[in-house]
Amino acid sequence: SNGGGYGIGSIESILLVSVSCLLVTYGVVTLRTFAKIDDTAHAGAASSGSVRGGGGGDGGISGIAGIADPILSPSQQQHNTFPISIDSTPYETIVHPASEVRSIRTNDEKQRVEMKVPTFWDPDVYAAVGGVRQHLGQHGKRLVTPQEASDVGSYVTIGQHQQQFETIYVAIASYRDWQCTATVEDIFARAKYPQRIRVAIVDQVDPDDAKCAQPSTPCGTDPDQILCRYSHQIDRYEMDATLAVGPVFARHIGHRMYRGEYFAMQCDAHIKMVQDWDEDIVEQWKSADNEMAVLSTYLSDIQGAIDEQTGERLHLSRPIMCRTDYEGWGDERHLRHGQQPEGVPGIHGEPTLEPYWAAGFSFARGHFVVQVPYDQHLPMIFQGEEISIGLRGWTYGYDYYTPEKSVCFHMYAIGKNKIKRKSVKLFWEHSNLYTGSGSRAMAR
Repeated sequence: SNGGGYGIGSIESILLVSVSCLLVTYGVVTLRTFAKIDDTAHAGAASSGSVRGGGGGDGGISGIAGIADPILSPSQQQHNTFPISIDSTPYETIVHPASEVRSIRTNDEKQRVEMKVPTFWDPDVYAAVGGVRQHLGQHGKRLVTPQEASDVGSYVTIGQHQQQFETIYVAIASYRDWQCTATVEDIFARAKYPQRIRVAIVDQVDPDDAKCAQPSTPCGTDPDQILCRYSHQIDRYEMDATLAVGPVFARHIGHRMYRGEYFAMQCDAHIKMVQDWDEDIVEQWKSADNEMAVLSTYLSDIQGAIDEQTGERLHLSRPIMCRTDYEGWGDERHLRHGQQPEGVPGIHGEPTLEPYWAAGFSFARGHFVVQVPYDQHLPMIFQGEEISIGLRGWTYGYDYYTPEKSVCFHMYAIGKNKIKRKSVKLFWEHSNLYTGSGSRAMAR
């Protein structure tokens, strides 16, 4: 049209572009849907009709299950025993993320603090193809295949019948939390098969604080204590509390401590488990019939939720996250999701799809933490980590569900537990050491 106005030709162009965008969007969604259907068809045949890569196993030994990539010769295939401690693998040196920001802000390289941390799990069997993340979908360039997914995950043989069970990795980030030890004890004590569990603790403490997972009496005196019996299945990384810069960095180190377990779980340091929680949550995950399922939710409060003597679940309603809104202002405005009022689930026999992921409880296949590790460079972030992981996980093909039944409950600072929880220090007590790092992290 004359004068740069919108004439017929321009409208036709706009319509053409709009339709093209819709077709591209439809194509992307369709391709992803077909990829998931293909996952179901392939993995279902190998695992009793479920989308669980390697879930059935081959009756083999503990370690990486069923690696069949033609690039990897049988001689290169490695079967790892369980458990694998972080102390048996190399550490690497990184720069503390907030000190890095401080050195930039002050233009003083001496402000940088170096830390030795565990290296990410990347066994030699994947070296020929460029590492485990290259093997799993080429660092996110494409969705992981059922066969690639089935390559990740160790098993442990339990009982006189030599039955194999998928292993479970539990990551806990604790900041000067007196409840951490009790949480670790509960994880093992209330598991049906504690032999399958490995717990990794990122313990951020002052010198005089009690250490998480430290038995009440020496193991030499009382070796039957839970924390003594399963000490070889507990890894603890200690960090000085002055270096603590929020849950994101602590949980980043927690992801570095993963060592090839079949399932990966993340929880807070102040929770209680129901009896036989491990069998329960594995069955719920399998009922989703989806290799890429991640069970995650904001946990319900502990009060009145569990029979203290039997460990029986008394609270039959379940939370689900279906709300979101913006929080904060200015450059630090961000998306934060919440949950709708709890109720008895309307869908039975399987978990319910939801749009969000929660840091306080997450249960998925081990390849979730391999493909979607916590960002190392987000110091002093408390709100915002969940929408970040959630969005990144979705782009890698993961789907989020709320469990039908809660397997653990959280001690919040409410009711009779208010004074107890309010006594726990928070990482912000040292925030004056890292001025400006939170804003920079939020911008990232």
